[in-house]
Amino acid sequence: MDLGNIIKNIRKQKGQTQEEFALSCGITQTYLSQIEGNLKEPNLSTLKDISEALGVPLPILFFLSMTDDDVQPSKRKAFKIVRPSINSLVNEFFAV
Repeated sequence: MDLGNIIKNIRKQKGQTQEEFALSCGITQTYLSQIEGNLKEPNLSTLKDISEALGVPLPILFFLSMTDDDVQPSKRKAFKIVRPSINSLVNEFFAV
């Protein structure tokens, strides 16, 4: 799972600095940096605040952050097939 990188990419697409975004989420810039670097795993409450600030539902953030390693080996082929279509839908609905 690459949640930190997804958060970072969406934040940047929205044109926000780490400091601005951290403030809107009620966390420090240092903590946000650690989250985006996948050095810290935020609790669910913080993740909800982040998803709201990004304008992207939390389940969507989780899906976007999934890697092949997060999918059962027997289902990886199907995941690779559906992922581009789902990503396209997400981009259309949430301007990610």
